[in-house]
Amino acid sequence: MGENLVQKILGSHLVAGDLHQGDEIAIRVDQTLTQDATGTMAYLQFETMGIPRVKTELSVSYVDHNTLQVGFENADDHRYLQTVAAHHGIYYSKAGNGICHQVHLERFGAPGKTLLGSDSHTPTAGGIGMIAIGVGGLDVAVAMGGGAFYMPRPKVVKVYLTGKFPPFVSAKDVILGLLSIMTTKGNVGKIVEYAGPALAHLSVPERATITNMGAELGVTTSVFPSDEQTLSFLKAQRRESVYRPLAADADAAYDEVIEIDLSKLQSMVAQPHSPDSVATVAGLKGKRVNQVCIGSCTNSSLRDLAVVAQMLKGRHVHPDVELVIAPGSRQVEMEASQRGFMTLFLQAGARIAETACGFCIGSGHAPGSGEVSVRSNNRNFKGRSGTADAMVFLASPETCVACALTGEFTEPRGLGIAPPVFDLPESFMIDDSMVLTPPPDGSAVEVIRGPNIGAPPKTQPLPDRIEKSVLLKVGDKITTDHIMPAGQFLKYRSNIPRYAEVVFNGVDPTFPKRALDAGGGFVVGGDSYGQGSSREHAAICPSHLGVKAVFAKAIERIHKANLVNFGILPLVFENAADYDRIEQGDTFVLEGIHASLLGDRVLTVKDVTRNFEFRVKADVTQRQALILKDGGLLNHIAMGGK
Repeated sequence: MGENLVQKILGSHLVAGDLHQGDEIAIRVDQTLTQDATGTMAYLQFETMGIPRVKTELSVSYVDHNTLQVGFENADDHRYLQTVAAHHGIYYSKAGNGICHQVHLERFGAPGKTLLGSDSHTPTAGGIGMIAIGVGGLDVAVAMGGGAFYMPRPKVVKVYLTGKFPPFVSAKDVILGLLSIMTTKGNVGKIVEYAGPALAHLSVPERATITNMGAELGVTTSVFPSDEQTLSFLKAQRRESVYRPLAADADAAYDEVIEIDLSKLQSMVAQPHSPDSVATVAGLKGKRVNQVCIGSCTNSSLRDLAVVAQMLKGRHVHPDVELVIAPGSRQVEMEASQRGFMTLFLQAGARIAETACGFCIGSGHAPGSGEVSVRSNNRNFKGRSGTADAMVFLASPETCVACALTGEFTEPRGLGIAPPVFDLPESFMIDDSMVLTPPPDGSAVEVIRGPNIGAPPKTQPLPDRIEKSVLLKVGDKITTDHIMPAGQFLKYRSNIPRYAEVVFNGVDPTFPKRALDAGGGFVVGGDSYGQGSSREHAAICPSHLGVKAVFAKAIERIHKANLVNFGILPLVFENAADYDRIEQGDTFVLEGIHASLLGDRVLTVKDVTRNFEFRVKADVTQRQALILKDGGLLNHIAMGGK
């Protein structure tokens, strides 16, 4: 039996475990990336390890989230990031150079390599043939120190693509179609591998759109083969030296196979408030649109902007619509400027935003109260845009333009204009002057710490008995945005006590005070708890407030790992019906925790308020059980663990 592509790449990096049996494997990490919202804490954690220089082949620190410098906090944090990068041998991509995933694809990604990033959309690099995985910052810090990355032994889902796109249908419609099939839940531990004859027509930027938004499936990552399309892209970036062909064997086996015929796809949208609430544009025809935003790490490549420019040429945005366009990188921005796209955007009535995450994370361009915003980004969680009652829809750049021109949901093919055409340039404009190369020896570089820079929080070993109350009970699909809001609060990412003041701010703003007054407690959640961003602060800040365990029907992969890393028990109901019997305020007693963790990991919980017992399972591996017992990963490492 031959190997699939996932097995080939993981197999060449395997340092522990077996790809064919067992629960967990460990791989060697070639590259890491961080962004400023998660990177400050990652580097603070790395510093505590006492390792003078990173041990990866390549590590890059990007500034792309908090580029808006309102107050001193962001500017101070950027200075810390720049100096700590130089001190420890890390490349530094300055604010304005672009979104980490777009820039990494352009300038650093390499087929067959492994990449760990402290951002959930790190799988974007799967479009160039990498196994690229989003994780919490502490896992990145460990990898920079030379440690292996542990992950569930993956199940591989083959998505077989055939046919060619109809006019105005594109890569965004592929991933929206797949989300309608796989949904956002139930996919923990899976990796999606793309194959099929349609790949011959999919460029690397189009592939990257698909792998980027594959993060919304809840899978570990997604990956495309490395082929002629990959080589063309790398040649255009003058990096063909890193090219290597990679593909699955003809007789490779898969755990699941899904077929998608591109020729049968329609223009799609994800409706509020979940990326898997998918509908056709035709089905929403006539619904009013107030705002359109094109950009983010999903759809901000030169290909995307070229399509937008062609569709806008000679036309003007509807008078009741605000159109915002944000290039994904400085390279894309320069190429678009040279080709006249920027002038076309301005003539059409668009606003040009900085090349950054911006509106996608709620950092600017929030819609008006109750308004409809159609966006090319990857998430439409309630309130993420910065407006609690806004209705955010996700769509392709083609659909975004159609909505902007008409002021309502409109099929792009109904505009009566010629379908846009774009060919990858033979050579991109290359200017890496905003990527700072670390000195060979950075030991003399002073690391500058502003007043907003704190220290990684300290945790205590897990007690054997816990008696606490349920501080909060929430429903299904609670995201890390619900737990730890971004937008205006991200500037406190390096100041844990201050950031902890807004835990569950949009769900129950009284939570932080109640948690502190009670000396900590528990959170009870429903299905798919912790989906979305890799933001480890959604574990760090609750830990700071004394949260000891999360009880849920299911917990998503990255958040579960972050809970473990910061000493919070991730507990899954054996009987989901027990969730309905529990009320906020109930007091739970957990006893014999250590023996359970080191045994079958099943605990019997006493709800002393309602006088009944229920069983939960610590959804962790044996290695993670030891980390929990020590009170978190930093404690575990300090005690000699791995």
